[in-house]
Amino acid sequence: MIRQSGPVCGHNRLMGKTYEGISGRLRSFIEAQRIFFTATAPLDGGGTVNLSPKGLTGSLAVLDDLTLAYLDFAGSNAETIAHLRENGRITLMWCAFEGPPTIVRVHGTGEPVFRDDPRWADLLKHFSGIDPADHGLRAIIVVTAELIRDSCGFAVPFMTYETDRPLHASRFSRETDETLDAYFQGKDHIATSLDGLPALPLPLPPTPPG
Repeated sequence: MIRQSGPVCGHNRLMGKTYEGISGRLRSFIEAQRIFFTATAPLDGGGTVNLSPKGLTGSLAVLDDLTLAYLDFAGSNAETIAHLRENGRITLMWCAFEGPPTIVRVHGTGEPVFRDDPRWADLLKHFSGIDPADHGLRAIIVVTAELIRDSCGFAVPFMTYETDRPLHASRFSRETDETLDAYFQGKDHIATSLDGLPALPLPLPPTPPG
């Protein structure tokens, strides 16, 4: 049975809880956070571990009790995509910077879905609150949860959200498919990772109509 109490830490509960799915207060907590973090790594023990912050309101969606997805926007690296293509392992983490001290981690497997994938249009419907065209959307990362746990974030500071930065949209909203592909082609670690793994497939597929 899925626990519905949600992620709430107190002085009398220092041990983390394991959840069978993302629902109730746990889902509300995840959806309310303004930032989350993704961690991936290659199979090679000497390879580069990657940790990325993810923001922008509306770029994360809970699809069902065991599935999440987030929009992967244009940037100067594609480490997450490369690691997922190689081995699929991923951890997502959220921290409470307001309210009760809480950390939630979802350990699971992830898959990058690209523009030419038949699932693209249906997945994109879950992100109606953000215009992907403003951010150079290059993939949708779909994560299947295998272990869902919370813990107490007693050392996480209080911080207040002000607003999303407008810089990413102002940089990439003027790009076309062609210019965005040229931008990716000109970067060292878009088509391949820092460790030489295949990352974003290029040339970039065109944006589907609709």
